Formats: sequence, C-alpha cells, structure tokens
Amino acid sequence: MISAKPSTNTSVSYSTKKRFTKTTLIGWSFITLASVLICIFYFYPMVHALIMSFQSGTGTNLKFTGLDNYARLLKDPTFITAVKNTVIYLIIQVPVMIFLALFLSVLLNDKNLKFKGFFRTAIFLPCVTSLVAYSVIFKYLFGVDGIINMMLMKLSFVSEPIQWLTDPFWAKITIVIAITWRWTGYNMIFYLSSLQNIDSSIYEAAKIDGASPIQQFFKITIPMLKPIILFTSITSTIGTLQLFDEVMNITKGGPGNATMTISQYIYNLSFKYTPDFGYAATVSYAIVIMIVVFSIIQFKVAGDRNA
Repeated sequence: MISAKPSTNTSVSYSTKKRFTKTTLIGWSFITLASVLICIFYFYPMVHALIMSFQSGTGTNLKFTGLDNYARLLKDPTFITAVKNTVIYLIIQVPVMIFLALFLSVLLNDKNLKFKGFFRTAIFLPCVTSLVAYSVIFKYLFGVDGIINMMLMKLSFVSEPIQWLTDPFWAKITIVIAITWRWTGYNMIFYLSSLQNIDSSIYEAAKIDGASPIQQFFKITIPMLKPIILFTSITSTIGTLQLFDEVMNITKGGPGNATMTISQYIYNLSFKYTPDFGYAATVSYAIVIMIVVFSIIQFKVAGDRNA
C-alpha cells in the first residue's frame, strides 16, 4: 500500500501567500495613518470649501445660493482689481526671476569661480528667512526716510524721496523687488543642480565648433534645462497667484487697493470685513481655476504633448 505524501507545491504556495499577506499588512500599516491625515487635513477642507462656495450668508449662517457667488465675482470691482494686481506681479516678476536665477546658476557653475560655496549660500539664504521678518525689513528699507531713498539721493539719482509705499506704481515695484529677492535663490538651486548633471563634453564640443558663451547658453543650457524651467515656472506662478505675506506686511494692500492680491482679498472677506466665508471660498476657487489655466498655457508654450 502506497502512503499519500503532502504536496510540496501546496506547502510552498501557502507559505508564500502568508508571507505576501503579512508584507501587505505591514505596508498598509505604514501608509494608513498618513492617508487618513491627508484626507482629513487636505481633501476634506478642499471639498468642504467647494461646497461652501455655493453658499452665502454672514458668519456661519450660510444657505445654499447656487452660482450666485460666482456671478458676483464678475461684478465685484475689488476682486477685479485684486486679479489685475496679481496678474501684473505674475507677468513682471516670474520671467525676471526665472531669467535671473538661470543667469546666476550659470555663473555659479563655473569651475574657475572662487568662493562658490559662499555665493551660493548668500543667494539661497533669503528663501529660508521668515516671510514676516523680511517683509517688515523691506518696509523700513523702502520707507520715505529709508536707506534706499538715502542712497539714491546721495548718488544724485533722484532729487527727492521716492514714495515707494504710498504711490500705486512704486508700491507695486517694491512688492516685485521683494518677492524677486526672496525666491530667486530658490529657483537657482534647481537650475544649478541640473547644470551639474549636464555632460561637460557637450560644452567642450560647442567651444571647438566656435560657439560663444551666449550661443551655448541659448542653444545648449536652456534646451537642456527645459523640464526644470517648466517646473519652476509653474511653481512660481502658483506661488505668485497665492501671494499674501509680502503685500500684507509691506503695503497692507494700499495705497487704496493698488497692491491688493487675491489672497489678501480672501483674508479681508473672512476676517476683516463682515465675515462672508461662502464668498471667500468662491474667490479661493477662482485662484484654483487661474492656476489650472496658467499651468495649461505654460505646458502648451513649452510644447509638452501630455498637457
């Protein structure tokens, strides 16, 4: 009589399945808490704000009003002014900052440059400073009796102090200078790290062919950095559309509403004026729509087929 032996394949299969189940459970135990926290603190507020954008009322006494808030946006002169100001910052500041960051990264990538570490740190340092602290410092620097006016008058560039904070035009210029000073070094680090991954033989071949440094910059550097330029352009656009701290601390949106941004208007609707959280949520989703539109435009301009 032949005795039946247990199948080795069945035993191995059961062991593998048990080990796979254990590994899966361990993996889920790591990501479950993070997923729950993300849902609570990110997705729930987003969905709740979207629902709230269809409601209106004072304080927490909100009632459903459909698309009335979105129709109100198109007729709200303060919102239109805030959008114009924000778009002006975007159109002027982002291209200047991107080009300046590119220029500085190329300079600091030079192998023959001395004290590269010092210069890199000095340019990057502004982006790790406190938003409120640096905004207050800029407010004093560009005051009527500030250092900037004193230097300009001493060098005979101007005959009288410039009203940096009280003139609508110069107030916008002050905000642009402030955010450019802070975020140029941040973008420069991205470009610098990408430049260091470009094979130096490409530039050597270009030199042999007689390409000038300017030709190398526009024909080699910029095309090779195209993906990272697109990334920094989009993140800079998002940051500018959400601009709040600098305007709030330097000009408080003034003079009048000459420097007010969309984010500051949301703050005013929620905490400064009679609280209207429903309309404030509507304005916040206007920023979301603008971010999506500008991002798509940038993808199309960059020639990304996946946009």
